Amino acid sequence: MKNSSVYDCHVLALNKIHNLAGNITIVEGEQNIPFNIRRIYYLYDIPGGESRGGHAHKELYQLIVAASGSYEVLLDDGTNKKIVRLNRPNFGLLVVPGIWRELFEFSSGAICMVLASHRYDEADYIREYESFKNLKK
Repeated sequence: MKNSSVYDCHVLALNKIHNLAGNITIVEGEQNIPFNIRRIYYLYDIPGGESRGGHAHKELYQLIVAASGSYEVLLDDGTNKKIVRLNRPNFGLLVVPGIWRELFEFSSGAICMVLASHRYDEADYIREYESFKNLKK
């Protein structure tokens, strides 16, 4: 697992092309984000008060985008924590490997889209916070 800091995670402005018929934002792997996209998934219909995430990854990079609505992302590197609010579809939060993340405070109708650098691999997940803290020592 990489020795990453919450300060390695940051919001990226994605190019928004405005048109009277509606806006479009294009995300291209290894072009406007620093990894090739191997998987895309999205979270939706999240009941009020629920949270998602609650894990870290050993190798996976993610770009987390509020495709609709808003929510907050807690980032934790084992020492430092920061919260990022996502609420615009032309901005994405780059989360690097070795960072614990929790998503919460979802607005009604929120859609969280995640672009990932790897296909699903259970071995890449760290699901217990104490195990994460021990690996960061």
